[in-house]
Amino acid sequence: MKIRLEYIWLDGYKPEPNLRSKIKVVDTLPKEISDIPAWGFDGSSTMQAEGFSSDCYLKPVRMYRKGNTNLVYVLCEVLDKDNQSHETNDRSKLGEEDYDFWIGFEQEYFIRSAHNKDVLGFEKGGTVDPQGKYYCGVGGQIVGRELSDEHLDYCLDLGINVEGTNAEVALGQWEYQIFSKGKLGAADDLWMSRYILHKLAEKRGYSIELHPKPILIGEWNGSGLHTNFSNKKMREDGGESYFKSIFNAFETRKELHIENYGSDNHLRLTGKFETQSIDKFSWGVSDRGASIRVPKSVGETWKGYLEDRRPSSNANPYKVINVIYDALTFADQLNTTIHAMYDDVDTSKIREQFSGIISNEELLGEYRED
Repeated sequence: MKIRLEYIWLDGYKPEPNLRSKIKVVDTLPKEISDIPAWGFDGSSTMQAEGFSSDCYLKPVRMYRKGNTNLVYVLCEVLDKDNQSHETNDRSKLGEEDYDFWIGFEQEYFIRSAHNKDVLGFEKGGTVDPQGKYYCGVGGQIVGRELSDEHLDYCLDLGINVEGTNAEVALGQWEYQIFSKGKLGAADDLWMSRYILHKLAEKRGYSIELHPKPILIGEWNGSGLHTNFSNKKMREDGGESYFKSIFNAFETRKELHIENYGSDNHLRLTGKFETQSIDKFSWGVSDRGASIRVPKSVGETWKGYLEDRRPSSNANPYKVINVIYDALTFADQLNTTIHAMYDDVDTSKIREQFSGIISNEELLGEYRED
């Protein structure tokens, strides 16, 4: 049986990359990712090389097989002509996998009736009901369900852990949720699920719209990539002071986070339609108008996860996870340092722990000045 290996990668377009793919036909079904060969492509056609030196290479990093078929999807990192990580390779910047870091993405998207055409349901003719009856709705006002349902089934067949789907607040808008243990696995699965969504829409003549605010006229919600996250300490130890260290760390880095949370996000983060203004930072228990929502159960026990509601629907999950993971690392250091200053502990052990990284004084200085 001939095997189809569908290589998938991210190009070099800005502000957000596009998904690309091509197919290699082989005779043997790969059992491990190491069984799949690297492959080359023309980087001058993807904004990743110049024409006079156009070779780039695909490094397989994860594979997805659809049931018992002969089709294997191969997610790849991009290497440059010297077989080094390409400057556009944001996945490689995440470092080693961390299975204690758990991520849940809520991917919102609109469906267009065709490429560069109206959002599904807004085609000319007839009237459109105002926003209000679409969220988790059912009936003649709902459009696009067949695509959402097929996408769910397809992702589950690939082993992608989609935990649910629903019609969203605006007409022609849908959402699905993905959960994964591990920062690399979570981002890989999201990109793969996006790829499948685009292909299924293509089959119908539709187009997937990931812009955070495609409908600017009227009272319509935008689309986000709400990101739920936790590390082992948040889930098992917790504590109000630790969570407040996290909030402080996120607030001091709010500009950096926004830079990595997707383009045109200012059109969505206005302080309306369940968002906080893009130039502000806030957190609140059960508050969907805050930058960081603290689930009600977490606000009662101070153990569990948090939801960052700022990432836009077009955000690159590799970048989103990178800044969140770094902020949590800083929060851990900040929390430990504060306890070293105010609790009856042996501060020499704290100095040993952070030897070669940053001193207590430098850490607090960074926090005050950031």
